Amino acid sequence: MKELIETIVKALVDKPEEVKVTEVAGETAVIYEIKVADSDIGKVIGKQGKTANALRTIVKAASSKIGKAASIQINSKPRGA
Repeated sequence: MKELIETIVKALVDKPEEVKVTEVAGETAVIYEIKVADSDIGKVIGKQGKTANALRTIVKAASSKIGKAASIQINSKPRGA
């Protein structure tokens, strides 16, 4: 699932080399933390959060296959980092 998220997010941003997806797994849930360049955060979130919500829908649907709840968290990398 991590690779799926990375592929989708890299297709949306201007700086795909700065996309990083980290998986934090618990007993019943998995959180995917997505880090992108500060200038790309708007592209990942989208107008009124529509792009982020679409990504969450895909992750939720795919998570049923692994039998755990899954969610995403979107963060930007500080400038110069």
